Amino acid sequence: MSELRYKRVLIKLSGEALAGDGKFGIDPETVAGVCTEIAELADMGLQIALVIGGGNIFRGLSSSAKGMDRSSADYMGMMATVMNAVAVQDHLEKHGHPTRVLSAITMQEICEPYIRRRAERHLEKGRIVICAAGTGNPFFTTDTAAALRGMELKCEAIIKATKVDGVYDKDPVTNDDAVMFKSLSFIEVLQKNLRVMDSTAISLCMENNVPILVCNLFKGDVRKVILGEDVGTIVHGG
Repeated sequence: MSELRYKRVLIKLSGEALAGDGKFGIDPETVAGVCTEIAELADMGLQIALVIGGGNIFRGLSSSAKGMDRSSADYMGMMATVMNAVAVQDHLEKHGHPTRVLSAITMQEICEPYIRRRAERHLEKGRIVICAAGTGNPFFTTDTAAALRGMELKCEAIIKATKVDGVYDKDPVTNDDAVMFKSLSFIEVLQKNLRVMDSTAISLCMENNVPILVCNLFKGDVRKVILGEDVGTIVHGG
């Protein structure tokens, strides 16, 4: 078996990735594909925490910009992340991997409350932990939630799995001349205003010296990153 570069990581998935080719909702085939890769990593002995966005169901910030109260919109977005978490949990357990959804907002009929020590214990027992409902507070993104949970759970790296291969100087979807960075410092990300994660998340990772690895979710790159292969972009202390 190949040697793992990390023992415990937090993987941040965008909600939009779960929609597949559509712009809204949950595509079962896409979720199944994502879960297959996560299950394979768990089989290799990797301890995995997940944070999943909710943009495929509801985007709080966008709705706030259209006149909805920001706090109400953000709480709706948090509930969307719980829906995604339960969908991913269902697929992972079909692969035979015990999975626990821990929510920052109490929903005892659906999932456990997020308690750091309980989450750590689940990870130690080989269970995949999905941290849902963001931080439980409005005005904070799921990027910030991912960074926060990664610090709390003593993860060695934050892996942001996206639809592109890494961090580019401009949008590679609409710009053929976009250039991908192989390595960036946290300060460079903030200075260049690169959309890796929001500035709060970047600052939290910088203060705690936890690297962020950005890679493609759909090319098997998450596995390659875990095995130490040179793919994607790494954001580190510099």
